Amino acid sequence: MAIELVREMEGKKLDLDIVVYNILIEGFCIAGEVESARDLFFGLSSKRLQPNVRMYNTMISGFCYGGLLSEAEKLLKEMEDKGYPPYGCTYNTIIRGLINNNETLQAMELVQQMVESGFSADASTVELIVGLLSIEKVDPALLPLLKSSL
Repeated sequence: MAIELVREMEGKKLDLDIVVYNILIEGFCIAGEVESARDLFFGLSSKRLQPNVRMYNTMISGFCYGGLLSEAEKLLKEMEDKGYPPYGCTYNTIIRGLINNNETLQAMELVQQMVESGFSADASTVELIVGLLSIEKVDPALLPLLKSSL
């Protein structure tokens, strides 16, 4: 229903700028309508609009909470390729999504990538690392990788 309203607004040639689309995409993600958010996000270029860092973060978060981790990781790569450096919260969102979906090895690798990119662990990252260390499935050989991230 909400997507029909957006289409109606677009059809009436209302001036929907990137701020409006940010709000709409965030609302769809919060409502669990990730497919609708995805459609709007990937349709921006046809409207001559480019996603900004906030929108990338919102979409990455939506993908993670929707269990679409590969989509989130692709979007992270696209974001970096387009010259938008991710924030610590961007990494933390994907790391949390990986942990929640039992992808601990990938989560540890992303922590390492985060550190190599120059980020230092903030309180949220430390919480995620402690969570990783408490998971019994973590290979002991990977502990130095996690500890070096602290």
